[in-house]
Amino acid sequence: MAKRIYMDYAATTPVRSEVLTAMKPYFDKKFGNASSIHKWGRDAKEALDSARATIAKALGCKESEIIFTSGGTEADNLAIVGAAFANREKGKHIITSAIEHPAVLDTCKWLAKEGFDVTYLPVDKYGLVSQKEVESAIRKDTVLVSIMHANNEIGTIQPIEEIGKICKAKGVLFHTDAVQTFCHIPIDLTNIDMLSVSSHKIGGPKGVGALFVRTDVRLEPLVHGGGQEHGMRSGTENVAGVVGFATAAELGMKEMKTEGKRLADLRDRLISSVLKIENSTLTGHPKQRLPNNASFWFKFIEGEALGLSLDDLGVASSTGSACSSKSLEPSHVLLACGLKAHEAHGSLRLTIGKDTTKADVDYVLKVLPGVVEKLRKISPFKTKYE
Repeated sequence: MAKRIYMDYAATTPVRSEVLTAMKPYFDKKFGNASSIHKWGRDAKEALDSARATIAKALGCKESEIIFTSGGTEADNLAIVGAAFANREKGKHIITSAIEHPAVLDTCKWLAKEGFDVTYLPVDKYGLVSQKEVESAIRKDTVLVSIMHANNEIGTIQPIEEIGKICKAKGVLFHTDAVQTFCHIPIDLTNIDMLSVSSHKIGGPKGVGALFVRTDVRLEPLVHGGGQEHGMRSGTENVAGVVGFATAAELGMKEMKTEGKRLADLRDRLISSVLKIENSTLTGHPKQRLPNNASFWFKFIEGEALGLSLDDLGVASSTGSACSSKSLEPSHVLLACGLKAHEAHGSLRLTIGKDTTKADVDYVLKVLPGVVEKLRKISPFKTKYE
């Protein structure tokens, strides 16, 4: 059996042992409904409130500004659709970027069918959104700008503080998807009105996330019922899930500085060595990128074959976003960065995490060149695009 090395942390992370321990009582001992008035219910409500306080502390906001959701996708939907419908009297114009996660892009496409006008801003070759283009795109009827904090495929970090300042000066709401950055790099909420985060990207359970909503922001709820989550997200709360999320966030914030440095060193080791492979190119910004993301494209290679070959050798990687990796379409992110369709098909994303070691990185660096060479020898792309 080949050695198993996981390098797809941007897709999901293993649940930490401390998180499992914290969650367990809320499955079999403290299993009450947080809306119930008896002891079981009060215990659940106490755990829910404590978890909300932990997430609020991690983000630097009020507890009342945290809405628990089923994950980053729901948080994005609630922010964008909720803000759009709640502010229709001001206008129906929304601004986003061409490289957003499908949770944002598909939501905006749906709103366009409902009569909203959406502007999709371009990016440069590194995947950066221009602050000037954001400012130029804002109109009198603009109600919302949604630009992700960092891209899940190429790792580029956007200048959200500056974009937020522009939006605030123009009186426009600003939302950012921070699913890839929460507990990985610092987040400043000063100029942000709404922010989405997710549990399973930081060692917590799947199916849990949160949306930060500044106190004065009006949203139209997506889910109606019992009025849970300040009336913004009805439904019995996933108490065990949010307890696990909060535990993961608390651990992540404590370790962020030291772990970020360790991961950045491993990332740079990956990047510098992989770029020694002939006809390999880094995607995303060379400096302004997530500490755990190394992404590339290889000339004359099909990314799916590369990923499967690495999997045969025990290495888990990605050829794009895990949410759309089953699609044969080239990455919309790489196309927006200027790559041609056949070039975008040759992408590889290696994302590392808490359990990644130098030995893991060195193993990948040992086997990758051979895989690339082998695939190029049989590649139909070489004769077609050479």
